[in-house]
Amino acid sequence: MSSYVIGVDLGTSSVKVLLMNPEGKVCKEISKSYPLIQEKHGFSEQDPEEWVEKTTEAIKKLVDEFDGEAADIKGISFSGQMHGLVLLDKDRIPLRHAILWNDTRTTEQCKQIYDLVGEKTLLEIAKNPALEGFTLPKLLWVKEHEPETFEQGEVFLLPKDYLRYKMTGHLHSEYSDAAGTLLLNVAEKKWSEEICEKVGVNVDLCPPLVESNECVGEIDQYFAEATGLMSTTKVFAGGADNACGAIGSAILSEGTTLCSIGTSGVVLSYEESGERELEGGVHYFNHGKENAYYTMGVTLAAGYSLEWFKDTFAKDEDFEQLLVNLDEVPIGARGLMFTPYIVGERTPHADANIRGSFIGIDASHSKAEFTRAVVEGITFSLNESIEIFREAGKTIETVISIGGGAKNEEWLQIQADIFNAKIVKLASEQGPAVGAAMLAAYGLGWFNSIEECAAVFTSQEETYEPIPDNVKKYNEYYRIYKRIYSQTRELNESLSELR
Repeated sequence: MSSYVIGVDLGTSSVKVLLMNPEGKVCKEISKSYPLIQEKHGFSEQDPEEWVEKTTEAIKKLVDEFDGEAADIKGISFSGQMHGLVLLDKDRIPLRHAILWNDTRTTEQCKQIYDLVGEKTLLEIAKNPALEGFTLPKLLWVKEHEPETFEQGEVFLLPKDYLRYKMTGHLHSEYSDAAGTLLLNVAEKKWSEEICEKVGVNVDLCPPLVESNECVGEIDQYFAEATGLMSTTKVFAGGADNACGAIGSAILSEGTTLCSIGTSGVVLSYEESGERELEGGVHYFNHGKENAYYTMGVTLAAGYSLEWFKDTFAKDEDFEQLLVNLDEVPIGARGLMFTPYIVGERTPHADANIRGSFIGIDASHSKAEFTRAVVEGITFSLNESIEIFREAGKTIETVISIGGGAKNEEWLQIQADIFNAKIVKLASEQGPAVGAAMLAAYGLGWFNSIEECAAVFTSQEETYEPIPDNVKKYNEYYRIYKRIYSQTRELNESLSELR
């Protein structure tokens, strides 16, 4: 009899459900989408029940189309969009829509956190600056603007933790997602009573904490009947999407680095401890691997910049068509440069008002040059995170590339040349959902360690070495790229007031 695990990746626009066997093969994949709710400028919310409904539909479809028996599916675990606030009342019912990671209404609350906690203290404890995307500013926004709702709050959960609660009836969070709230003492792996007290949030609002690979229960009878899963299916805590992406890409030891280009772009590097001093220049989170950490820089609109460009200027083309002639345009797109700040930026410029630019437009430029400029601009932005890591003493010689940036050979070579590092493409890449499935496989005892699991579930397909002449040319363009932010910031602030 074969055994299987399910990895659930609860994303911003859809949920992906993977069925995997002990050999690391993806046997079935189902996705279901759900909408954003954006009632005002800067607001981004979702109905938590949509996550539950669409995940239920996806798992039911997977089980119905599965050749084996439901009893063969032994475990399930989760990856989820980070930072989202799901506030529950005493009956564990959501008091309002979830406020998501890409919601930017909380600039004032970020200032309040610095005033109440102090920037130095916040970085010492939570390891991250106060940014609009994090959970604590959202809690404070609800406290200020919806006080009656806040007063009814009994506990808050992160998105995937609410989904898991609805499957099991048990309330938990785990360290990798909790690290994105600004309420966790990252190094000590416990909720910070000091931060809670200073900002006026009862520490009892914070859920119990467990390890990512810990079994937190079994599927309850209602969810079993709705999906076709057995009520004996073990449920494991899972991790934040980036932590699971790291696990699914074997970023599990010192010196390994990941570049993930999805809607946002992430450069993530493994850390043995929570002690590296980066002064808030990049994010510092707990890993899904026990007693490990990762540092991470974020480009808010990485793949989204390319999607915006395609939808606006090449609506009838798919991405493959759009990028097909990328290698025919020379480095630097014949003097055309793009900054991917179309929804603001995160690393190294935490700026909600900055907006994107095309610099150097010439009448001779065609769509091909604009396309290459967008790809190079996204990669330049990601390189700013790599530069921060290197300046902090990290050696980055090899980068695993996943997501949209790993689907085009020329873009992989561009990454190698701009990062000045060997780029590795994985043989099979499903991102965070695979990491979630691996946590279930490890939790079930199929492997003695998460590293042993990764050796089976991941393998390298191709590598791309930096070309010295290209590296030299890109260094010249990169120096210009880094000047654009400071030289357009004031203009964008003025435009933001008029927008």
